[in-house]
Amino acid sequence: MGKGFFGIKDRTLLGVDISDAAIRLVELGRSAKGYSVQAYCEQALSADAVVDGTLLDLEGVGRTLHSAVSRLGTSVRGAATVVAGPSVITRVIELAAGLSDDEMAWMIQMEADQYIPYPLDDMALDFQVQGRSARDPALVEVVLAACLKEQVQARVAVLALAGLVPKVVDVEAFALARACGQDFASFTPGRRVDGAQWAVDARGMGVACGLALRSFA
Repeated sequence: MGKGFFGIKDRTLLGVDISDAAIRLVELGRSAKGYSVQAYCEQALSADAVVDGTLLDLEGVGRTLHSAVSRLGTSVRGAATVVAGPSVITRVIELAAGLSDDEMAWMIQMEADQYIPYPLDDMALDFQVQGRSARDPALVEVVLAACLKEQVQARVAVLALAGLVPKVVDVEAFALARACGQDFASFTPGRRVDGAQWAVDARGMGVACGLALRSFA
């Protein structure tokens, strides 16, 4: 199991949300109140380019993303994106406290077929320790996330086509929860952003904002 599927870090990341209908990009910075929206944009995708989270037209999505990045006008090339759809599986499991990452990875690999209804060779796996179990202090709660490798590889390929460097592949629900944990009033528009328009668009940019927040993890 390759630890880091969901967790590679970089100094500044673009949040790249590729949904069935559109691509949404956000670049965040720090501000006195919290975070500043340095730039953002949304660009529609052609029909059937992405269906139920599966990228069907990689070249078409790559071209659309390249156009969106050009519109954004940023020099940032590190990117965080998400996987979504029915092949994405998350489970909370319990393991013994005090295990190293390598020991946890080995145990999860040995037991993963209990939680994942796909051949393990086809899956990308990652995990994150959440803290002590409320049921038993000798255990820790661990979030296990899995996705078909082809979903991850497709997104990596699309980012590369747009001239971006994939640094994080997250789960859509996790990115949205990260954004919802913030007060959106603290996301102040930067000098390149129309504040009135951002007030209209902000909620729809939630997943992309959650991804961009990985810059400050």
